Parts: sequence; C-alpha cells; structure tokens
Amino acid sequence: MRYITKFFWLFVGVLFIFSGLIKINDPVGTAIKLEEYFEVFAHDISPVFLSLVPAALFLSIFLSAAEIVLGVALLIRWKLKEVLWLLLAMIVFFTFLTFYSAYFNKVTDCGCFGDAIKLTPWESFTKDIVLLVMIVWLLFYRRHLQPLVQPKVGAAVTALTALISVGIGWYAYEHLPYVDFRAYKIGNNIPALMKPSAPLRYKYVMVKDGEEEEFEEYPMDEAYTFKEMVAVNPEDGPKITDFNVWNDQGDFTQEILSGNKLLVIVHNVEKANRSNIEEISKLVQEAEQQGITPVVITSSGRQEFEAFRHEVGLAAPYFFGDGTVLKTMMRANPGTMLLQDGTVKGMWHHNDTPDVSELVSLL
Repeated sequence: MRYITKFFWLFVGVLFIFSGLIKINDPVGTAIKLEEYFEVFAHDISPVFLSLVPAALFLSIFLSAAEIVLGVALLIRWKLKEVLWLLLAMIVFFTFLTFYSAYFNKVTDCGCFGDAIKLTPWESFTKDIVLLVMIVWLLFYRRHLQPLVQPKVGAAVTALTALISVGIGWYAYEHLPYVDFRAYKIGNNIPALMKPSAPLRYKYVMVKDGEEEEFEEYPMDEAYTFKEMVAVNPEDGPKITDFNVWNDQGDFTQEILSGNKLLVIVHNVEKANRSNIEEISKLVQEAEQQGITPVVITSSGRQEFEAFRHEVGLAAPYFFGDGTVLKTMMRANPGTMLLQDGTVKGMWHHNDTPDVSELVSLL
C-alpha cells in the first residue's frame, strides 16, 4: 500500500504541475477553449454559461495556476487533506467536461495539455478517470504520506508558487506564449503544413445484422450498410486545414503565401487593443519601403473594419479570414507576423511591435 500510495502521490503531483504549466504557457489559447465549452453548455444546458465568457481569461490563468499550486502543495505534502479534497473537486469538474465532450461529441479537443499534446475526448475522459481513482486512493491512504516540510515553509512555498504562476500567465498574455506548440509557430512553412505528410488511408465501417465490421476495402456484399469512413493514419493528414484569405474579388490565399509579407492580424475590431496601433502603422509604412508587402487580415465585417482603419490610420490592403483561425495564428489582437514564401519568420504581440530593421534582418 505504501509504495502504491507514493507512486500515486508523485504521479498526480507531477501531472497537475505539467498540465498547469502547459496551459499557463498559453493563457489566451486556454481561454479560447473555455469559451468553447461555455458556448456549448449555453446551447445545451443553460444560457447562463454565456455570462462566463467574459471571465474566460481570468479563469484560464486562475485554473492553470491552481493546478500548479495544488501539484506543488501535494508534492511537499502541505495541508495534505485539504489539498487532496481540492484536487478531487477539480478532477470531478474536469471529468464532467471531458465526459460531456466525449459522449455528445461536442468539443473534439479538451485542451488538457494545450496544443502540446492532443487527446481525443475519450482519451481525455480516461485520463481523468485514472486521476480520479488515484486521488480517491490518496485520500484514503494519506497516512502513508508524512509532511516533507514545516507548515510555515509549506505555506511560503505554496504562496510563492501561486505568485510565480500568476505572473507567468499574465506575462504570456501581455506578450506571446513562451514555448509555441501551434502549427503557425516561427520556422514552420504554412503551405507545406496544408499538405498531408503521407497519403491518407481509410477503413470502411459497415453494419450487417446490427453488428459493425471494419474493412480496408469497400465490401461488395450488398447485405452491408455503409456507416462511416475513418482515416487509419490521421496523424499524416494536413496540420493546417482551414487557412484561407479572401475579399470580394476572390481567394487570395496563395498570394498571401508567396513573397515577403507582413501580416497585421486583427481578430475583431471591437476587441482590438488600440494602445500600440501607431507603432504598427509606422511599421506598415516602413516595411513597404523595404519591399515587404503589408497585409491586414481580419474576421470583422467590411463596414466595421473600414471604420476601424480610418480611425486608427492603418493604411494597408485588407482581407478576411476565419476568426478561429486568426486566433490560432496570433494570440494578440492585433499582432504582426512576417512571412517569407509562407514560412513564418517572426511573430510579435502588439506590445512588442518590432522595428523594420528587425524584419529585414530575418529575411
């Protein structure tokens, strides 16, 4: 019992810290995932969940920091009973989210480990059930886990962990993720990631006499009824499937992905931060003089964006893109991205808008 308990103690503590660090590394991405959950619950359960959408960023940092703090407190065995009950409450909440997503196929990626590790809904639910069992075990057998530090030291370590965790999350929000796990990270070539790395192979799921069977080739027996076609090697599929740029004249995706382009990404003009627009506008003008074509991409409507660009003096041609894709590309609103023939050479939060000399040095 003692060795099993200590293994569970170490496993749960380390996993919660790892999970919290991954999410707090990208608090905006975690907030986007929370908003997705809230919108699903608002539609399926109660509209009251929409009231939580404005608090998504706060909850993102708070919950991520809480995972880290509780993980550290568990490892040093400070206030063990209270910490385990809090961990139990948290994992019950997460288990509900992942079960709902898996059973009703609502949110296809739980965001448990951000963009670093993708889990299917049922994999996420299974992971939470395992953690739930371990935490319940620890509650029953916590007598095998004696405190490792004095109570005052434990309180100080836990408080310091909380301050550092919140600070890490807030800095990432005011700038960009420390470690980028997204498909649009610096160094990636967008056109290459829009193609499969290998030919996709499929299996056919057929039904006969109420029983499901799988086939590598479509069966000729007419007694089978087709149910679905499932990719056998989805990991070889395109990593980017929804990047498109357009305006009233048509699709300009390929044009955006050729030559030297400075993308100014404005997710939503109503929520755009205007504090550093002057620096971005100056960069747009100077980049054009250096042969770097500036382009604005937004998900806002034409009328809204026209009013916005005249208000802030953003003189560059603009195109439209999907709002979710733009949030995936850029965790700031607005932000800038430098492309060379579709390869991401640089990416900046509006708080870190570069000089044109930095753009030139990257090409």
